[in-house]
Amino acid sequence: MSAAPAEHPTGTWPLLDAANALMERNPGYRVEIIEGHMLVTPPPDSAHASALTSLMLPFITAGLHGDATEVVQGVGLWLPDGREGYAIPDLSVVDADITEHHVENNCYEPVVFRLVLEVTSSNYQADLRTKVRAYGNAKVPVYVIVDRRHNRLHVLTDPAQDEYATHRVHAPGELVTLPESIGAKVTLDVEAVLTAARRKPESEDNNLS
Repeated sequence: MSAAPAEHPTGTWPLLDAANALMERNPGYRVEIIEGHMLVTPPPDSAHASALTSLMLPFITAGLHGDATEVVQGVGLWLPDGREGYAIPDLSVVDADITEHHVENNCYEPVVFRLVLEVTSSNYQADLRTKVRAYGNAKVPVYVIVDRRHNRLHVLTDPAQDEYATHRVHAPGELVTLPESIGAKVTLDVEAVLTAARRKPESEDNNLS
């Protein structure tokens, strides 16, 4: 179970209001505020969505969606950098008492996040750089990146200020066992994960036969 909730922020949040207005005007887009800047991500392609579904299965099979933890998609993590800021991981393993740790704008304290996972999209550099700093500073224990651009799986552990002390890169053909600190033993097949996440050629997507 998580530690007691921290004091919630108070006051006005102009950047937060702007982010919410942008999302209202662009349904399906994800808007995050990281390091004082808005990060806008277009709706995911079908392979991105399929990869998330496939990735949920080993976590759920391991028993992580139960009484102690939950496996969730698109839940906001409030960033503890003293500014109005939040990230929205593609997939997370969180403590089951997450609702007791609400902060602002449907975002929750980082203490309840045991693992965050991102599947790279058009702004892949944000996942590989900006969010490494953000999640490391928030002390999220495990950060997994499905790197579709370079066909790799990144596993980052041991968060330090603005970074992770351990960053391992895995290639197709490897099996990766995640730290059991997330609540259970979970092993990912890198080839299967990357295959599920791979974009189909445009001609194949448009083939109606």
